[in-house]
Amino acid sequence: MAELTVTKLNPESHLLLDQPLLRLPVELGRKNFKLAAMHIEHDRKALTASLKTTANDSLSGKKTPKETLDSLDNMINRMKNLKRKTEAFHEDEKIIHRQSRKRLEHLHDLYQIPSLADVKYDDWSRLRLDRLLVDYLLRNGYGDSARALAKEKGIEDLVDVDVFLQCHKVEESLRRGSTQECLVWCAENRELTRKTNSTLEFELRLQQFIELRRKGSLLEARLHAQKYITGHSETNVPEFQRAAGLLAYGPNARTEPYKTMYSESRWDFLANLFVKSHHELFALPERPLLHIALSAGLSALKTPSCHSKYASSSSNASSSTTTVCPICSTELNELARSLRHVQHNKSSVEHDPVVLPNGRVYGRERLLEMSSKFGLPVGKVKDPTTSEVYDAAVIRKVFFS
Repeated sequence: MAELTVTKLNPESHLLLDQPLLRLPVELGRKNFKLAAMHIEHDRKALTASLKTTANDSLSGKKTPKETLDSLDNMINRMKNLKRKTEAFHEDEKIIHRQSRKRLEHLHDLYQIPSLADVKYDDWSRLRLDRLLVDYLLRNGYGDSARALAKEKGIEDLVDVDVFLQCHKVEESLRRGSTQECLVWCAENRELTRKTNSTLEFELRLQQFIELRRKGSLLEARLHAQKYITGHSETNVPEFQRAAGLLAYGPNARTEPYKTMYSESRWDFLANLFVKSHHELFALPERPLLHIALSAGLSALKTPSCHSKYASSSSNASSSTTTVCPICSTELNELARSLRHVQHNKSSVEHDPVVLPNGRVYGRERLLEMSSKFGLPVGKVKDPTTSEVYDAAVIRKVFFS
């Protein structure tokens, strides 16, 4: 019964890592619906106004029959264009629904696995690892490799290659010093970014103002500021005040914050701000899912002694102990340094524990045996971790409560 309890699968704990798997299609569907509604409403208003004007002009004799027919033809062409747009949105919606169905089936498979020891769990975990690897590759700009891996493993509907490729494309354009593609993205998602109080579009307009000021186009910079920046004077007061100061401080300014605002490193700031805004919009975590999974696993294995200055394999060359602890290995020790260690509710100790003057606890019998192997005289003991030598008389028995 104890073994069954240990190996029983808890699907809910696994779903904590897989929330973006379902949330992203929902956000994409919401965005797709709002864009379709926006186009329909825009064309509806235009067609209604055009139809009303054409009807009135025809009845009043302001337009000839030929001109009336031309106006009707223009309205029909506009309706055809609207139909093509809505059909494209419908195709996107079908893709989103297919991906959602595949992802639900993938997570439903987890609920059909009764035990961690089941071979089906190994297959499911391997599939999730493939998803995490694709996510990691996409976030680091290896789009072609990610697409190839997803195709090879047959998980195209379980990963979001196109979303990350678009994100990476805009990010790279910002790092190259171009705001055009990012401003297009902001225009497409303006209604959604307003709800998250994103300052991305303001920062992009401010960067355009900075570039005009850098070129010495003072008049164009002032006109640009009046059109795009003045409207943020109440919502972004500190940034607006610094932007006004740029009119007085040129590109060679050595005074902060203007020196930093003219710095080329500001493009990296804009790229990082875009990625943050993009991930917030689509409910994506900032860190790769692979890092989150690794952090959970490393934290579960980590103990307070793993990063002790006396840790055997990674910090103390004079230690006479050996370990198979992965956290103490040179490969993972530094990676897990900032993580919290796990709190163990149960501990395994020797049947005759004693404490040395340095506070380290060992089994008395094993401690004396190891000291003898080290060649110490009778009455002396050696700490196998720190190599300190003590009189056997100073060790004290430990009682656990």
